[in-house]
Order: sequence, then structure tokens, then C-alpha cells
Amino acid sequence: MLRAAALGVLALAGVIGGMLAFISPPRLLSHYDRLAGGREGSYPAAEGVPFGSHGQSLDIWAPNDQSAAPLPVVIFWYGGGWAKGDRTSYAFAGRALAKAGFLVVIPDYRKVPQVHFPAFLDDGAEAVAWVQANIAQHGGDPERVAVMGHSAGAYQAVMLALDAKRLAAAGVPPGFIKAGVGLSGPYDFHPFTSDRAIAAFSAWPRPEETQPIAFARKDAPPSLLVTSDGDETVRPRNANNLGARLAGLGAPVEVKNYGPLDHEEIVMALSVPFRGKGAILADSVAFLKARMGE
Repeated sequence: MLRAAALGVLALAGVIGGMLAFISPPRLLSHYDRLAGGREGSYPAAEGVPFGSHGQSLDIWAPNDQSAAPLPVVIFWYGGGWAKGDRTSYAFAGRALAKAGFLVVIPDYRKVPQVHFPAFLDDGAEAVAWVQANIAQHGGDPERVAVMGHSAGAYQAVMLALDAKRLAAAGVPPGFIKAGVGLSGPYDFHPFTSDRAIAAFSAWPRPEETQPIAFARKDAPPSLLVTSDGDETVRPRNANNLGARLAGLGAPVEVKNYGPLDHEEIVMALSVPFRGKGAILADSVAFLKARMGE
């Protein structure tokens, strides 16, 4: 009996292990977050909303309490080395920010190898343009829009906050983005050394145009650049270098280092199960609310 039971447990573990092999870590984290109470205080206000010119989709998360509507808006881009990821796997981020009082938009974007720079960035600009034209219909305030992201998503957010010409080409007026938060993002990474950066950017003939630091400007929106000494994927020099460049120009910028946290732990700390790892959510929310108002 014991042997049979043990074999049954091993078989079940094998089935579960096989299932997990096909589920991305962010998606698992979103499930875990929901079970741990993350869904309380927010809800998916819209799912799979089409936007842009290449079949992109976005989700919208809203707080249960909308007494302060219209709400400030955060557009959140997920990471994945410009090669993987999807909006639904980052529900934990949407829930966390929505519960804090924001209307949260999580857009998808095209990935490498189907596209390369600047296609995924243009998708991001189309997401911002969609928010400008449509977010009021969902209870958001188009006068209070911020951008945020993790890793490659932080690249998207910060690059769009700095490159005013790209947003203008998408029909977004100057000054539309009021603030930006970059979590563990690459901003000053040329010459390209990682396989993912080479795949995403090396075909572009003018590499300086791929670097957010090249677009630093005095009138940039206020930025919070989050990094950590334990991040060996996107090293702290990216945030430090961009922060120093912006500060030297007189642009409002804060750089926060969360010590030993690694690259993944920074975004994991947005979720309920791992929020104790660091005050990333609280600090990001405080920064955004100070720049956009309640």
C-alpha cells in the first residue's frame, strides 16, 4: 500500500512538473498572487482590447473604489528580453497598481525574432496613443498618465518618456507622459554583449539611437530608476549612468538601489507573496502619486 501510494505521489509530481514546464514563471506568480489575496481591491476592467496597426492587445486593471475617478493612469510594460512575455502573465502588477488607486494599462508588443528595433518600441508608442484617445472612456484621466515597466519593459517605458519625437510620430502631444518608473531597465548598454541585445538591436545602423541615455533631456518627465546591486542581468550602471546624465541636465530624477535583490526579485516584489522583499511597490506608488496627484 505504501509503495503504491508513493508511486502515486511521484506520478502526480511528474504530471505537475510537466504542467509547470509549459507555464511561464510570471504566469505562475500571477496565479500565486491571486490565491494569496492579490485580487482583492481590483478587477480586470477590460481584457484583450485591440490597438495599434499590428494586431496588438492590451488589458486594463481598475481599483474597486473609483470614487476619485477619473483616475491617474499607469501604462505598464513587462520584460522578457524583447523576445518573450505577454500581458496576461503580469496580472499581479496590474492588480497591485490598481489597488493603489491607478487605472493600469498593460499592452502587448511584438517580439524578436519576428521584429527588431524599433518595431517593439513603435508598438509602445501606439499604446500611448491609444491611451490618449480612449482612456477617458474607461475612467482614466488623460491629463495624468505615467509609464512604468520592468527590464525590457522598463526600456520601453523610459525610452518612450525620453524620445519625444517617437511619440509625436504616433500623434501624442509633448508633455503627455507626466512621470516614468523603470524597474531594472537597460538604458546604456552599447556595445551590445548579451545575445538578446544583439538579436534585438544589432541590425540597426546607428546604435546610439537604440540607447535611452542618448535621449536624456532637461525637460524629461520626472523619473524613478530602480536598480539593485544583486542584479547581474541588467547591472546597476544602467540606472546610475542615466540618472547621472539626467541630473546633470537638470531633469528631475531619482535612483533607488535595493541592495541584494536580483533582477527578477525586483518585479516579484510587486506581488503579494513577495512584497516583503523590498518596498518597490510602495516607493513607486508614492513617487507616481507625488507627480500626478491623487
